[in-house]
Amino acid sequence: MQENKNVNYLTAKESRQISRENRRITNQIEKNRNRRNIPEAEYLTNMQDDGNVVEFDGLKTYFYTDIGVVRAVDGISFNIPKGKTVGVVGESGCGKSVTSLSLMQLVQRPQGQIVGGEIRLNMGDGKAYDVARMPTEQMEKIRGNMVSMIFQEPMTSLNPVFRIGVQLDEVINLHNPEMSKELIKARSIEMLDTVGIANAEGIYQRYPHELSGGMRQRVMIAMALVCSPQLIIADEPTTALDVTIQAQILDLLRNLKDKINSSIMLITHDLGVVAEMADHVVVMYAGRIVEQGTAQEVFLNPVHPYTVGLMASKPVVNREVERLYSIPGSVPNPINMPNYCYFRDRCDRAFDKCVGKYPPYFSVSPTHSVACYLYEDQQHAK
Repeated sequence: MQENKNVNYLTAKESRQISRENRRITNQIEKNRNRRNIPEAEYLTNMQDDGNVVEFDGLKTYFYTDIGVVRAVDGISFNIPKGKTVGVVGESGCGKSVTSLSLMQLVQRPQGQIVGGEIRLNMGDGKAYDVARMPTEQMEKIRGNMVSMIFQEPMTSLNPVFRIGVQLDEVINLHNPEMSKELIKARSIEMLDTVGIANAEGIYQRYPHELSGGMRQRVMIAMALVCSPQLIIADEPTTALDVTIQAQILDLLRNLKDKINSSIMLITHDLGVVAEMADHVVVMYAGRIVEQGTAQEVFLNPVHPYTVGLMASKPVVNREVERLYSIPGSVPNPINMPNYCYFRDRCDRAFDKCVGKYPPYFSVSPTHSVACYLYEDQQHAK
């Protein structure tokens, strides 16, 4: 009797071959990245619209693992306008956080690498940098200063062995070495007060374990905003917080954004948070953008079957249902992605055209686009 061969099984020889090829590719990328005295001309670029603070253009971020290449972000393009909030939504593992970590150059290396596309960062005065090509020493001047990030888990993002004040002071001192210790301390306490922490001077002397989850998240927000960045990346800012504290944190973020005139890239899988906060919405699935538009367009007229499924799975107040809707099927293997639409096997509206190559973007309106052949006849591909 002939045994069935498991197509997902890798022999030791095949795994070694993949590892060798991965090392060859990542070593070459790392060698180029670790060069010294890289001229500014190599990473200078031009913004397509000076009204944007960041432009993602065909970004590709891959992870080279022992069982193959994971295409975590595979050619995404969207803009973050100045003074606006852009919500990036999708289920876990769709590439939301990897997109933000690529912008901050915090993707775990050498396995994780930006292998294609541009991330154009508006530096002002007509100058723009391509973050994907920037050397590490230059990125350190921008990270925390022009672009800052509120990380996903406040319980573990703060260093447990240093007082709150020391950690805030470090951020200010790094980007403002000319400031005196007294001015730095005053600025830290001022920021703690700004984010709504009572007894700011007392909290300045505390350790993280002495604070509640909501207080730690406020400290994280203070740390992110202490240098008045142009862009705030909020990665699941309300995770692990109760509903009352969530509302306070969102109100705080919205008010502080307007106060320092910055933009927010809001990463979440909570559609309620996006509806309340975002001006524009980007819907991601399996490393690609399936739909994007203004918040009103996406929430009032979702067109991609995946977005429709996300909306249907959200509980609604005062509506009784026996069971919440869930999208059938599962996300395809990120290592061997199909050539056709990634959502096809889970879609209840799939038809013959969906068997072909991955769909391009079609315009539903001047600000609303979708990667789905159902809308091919409405507009020409972008």
